[in-house]
Amino acid sequence: MARSLRNPVLALAGIFQSARLVQQLAREGRTDNEALRASIQSILALDAPDVETVYGGARGVHLGLELLSTRLSTRLSGKTQPSDMEMARYVVALVQLEGGLRRRPAMLDAIRQGIDTARAQMKFFQNDAPAEDVHPLLMEKLAELYSQTISTLTPRIMVSGEHGHLNNPAIAAKVRATLLAGIRSAVLWRQLGGRRWQLLFARGKIARAAVELLTA
Repeated sequence: MARSLRNPVLALAGIFQSARLVQQLAREGRTDNEALRASIQSILALDAPDVETVYGGARGVHLGLELLSTRLSTRLSGKTQPSDMEMARYVVALVQLEGGLRRRPAMLDAIRQGIDTARAQMKFFQNDAPAEDVHPLLMEKLAELYSQTISTLTPRIMVSGEHGHLNNPAIAAKVRATLLAGIRSAVLWRQLGGRRWQLLFARGKIARAAVELLTA
């Protein structure tokens, strides 16, 4: 697989992973902690030297790569489930919001400043949470940043799920922070040459590249 394809597929896997995590949180109130941690940490890795470092290697987006390898192939065969359609709606919405954000440099600067502030503040709490978890305070700060910036753009992402979960402040914060992670991956995907038409016309190539990354 060409290096030029490897990096965009990793970033696209980051988008799909965030969409799936949001879906799990909203529907089930829980999710894969390792995947969630990798996605949230990708927000803080604004100055990473390469794409793999953003996610802590391909393993950090393992869930997203699995989704690319299976769901895009399923789409090609014409077999889709309601949950797949819902997740696809989140993916498309994240990509659309990235387009709107790209036209708002002041908001991009505000997001970067907010992330830098959160990263600096969390240095004082880095030993307070288990290694496999994300500190609740970081979730809250990133969720607040999302609410103050991305959620003011249109079209807004309407998350579907159980009211009991969506009304839980801790879960709601995780959902918003994870949506911010999805935007971070969408920005990166665009920077690497990703385009929406590829989701329609290059699905097979993307799915095969994801399989290669999973088995490497």
